[in-house]
Amino acid sequence: MAQFFSIHPTHPQARLIRQAEHILRNGGLIAYPTDSCFALGCHLGDAQALARLRQVRGIDEKHHLTLMCRDLSEIATYAIVDNVQYRLLKAATPGSYTFILPATREVPRRLMHPKRRTIGVRVPAHPVIHALLAALGEPILSATLQLPGETQPLTDAHAVQEQLGRVLDLVIDAGPCGSAPTTVLDLTGAQPQVLRLGEGPLLPLGLTPA
Repeated sequence: MAQFFSIHPTHPQARLIRQAEHILRNGGLIAYPTDSCFALGCHLGDAQALARLRQVRGIDEKHHLTLMCRDLSEIATYAIVDNVQYRLLKAATPGSYTFILPATREVPRRLMHPKRRTIGVRVPAHPVIHALLAALGEPILSATLQLPGETQPLTDAHAVQEQLGRVLDLVIDAGPCGSAPTTVLDLTGAQPQVLRLGEGPLLPLGLTPA
């Protein structure tokens, strides 16, 4: 059964953050809250944890995964960003947006889209996850916690524990989180393309729905 950590939403306990980091580094699959909804996460270098994440989520290698990053500098390590894209990312981070960008050589091929060689990246606006990312020192490989056959992601830690406690290693409860996934923007073309309209609004970015 997964461990269940109740972490303060704005002043996360350092002891629990260290334990969560240890679980990730040792191949654990975790469920954690973000500024949009719950996400599944694992260490980006662990192939077995990645396979577990895809199995729980019910997705294959063609589904874009997301690197949850600390800041724009870390995004630039794993994704190719030009000046125009950088200005958009700067306006939208931290926040409830996921960006599809060409991956750099720092990204293992098993994490990229197999044909496009792209990766999802995002900087969340959530103190608990920022503390965990700071302790880990690298991105968390993530996917929205939306179960196969469901139309909405999970948003409550106790519901996650009840439904997935036997297949996860850790569930983090930091109080209420959002109920919608991120807005997904594909930045690989000449103009940003909205792939999914979610929690992040388009108007502040100067964009409109298709």
